[in-house]
Amino acid sequence: MADPELEAIRQRRMQELMAQRGMGNNQNPGQQKAQEEAKMEAEEQRQLMLSQLLTAEARARVARIALVKPEKARGVEDVIIRAAQTGQIVEKVSEDRLISLLEQINTQTTKETKVTIKRRQSVLDDD
Repeated sequence: MADPELEAIRQRRMQELMAQRGMGNNQNPGQQKAQEEAKMEAEEQRQLMLSQLLTAEARARVARIALVKPEKARGVEDVIIRAAQTGQIVEKVSEDRLISLLEQINTQTTKETKVTIKRRQSVLDDD
């Protein structure tokens, strides 16, 4: 959880984003294989950090969330890892604390939906 590890993860993520946008298409298969291995290694390291930071019940809850909303689970995992790296989390995150964290995230990201009904004008309608 040191800064060089974080910087390496950031650089890998930037390479992934550039590859997705088509900027990295001129790589040979050896480089692509190396990138895939680096990506898998980063994901393994991420899962190792999460297993150290979360209790078994909290990990199970995050796994259930990932089945329904993978992007939300990934966001919660990112928040937990960031908090641990900055020293805000010193002990394992319990399921209760995870629930309160999820509630905080939900209140911050809640989108208000607005439904507008427009009635079609007919030729026979009087104004």
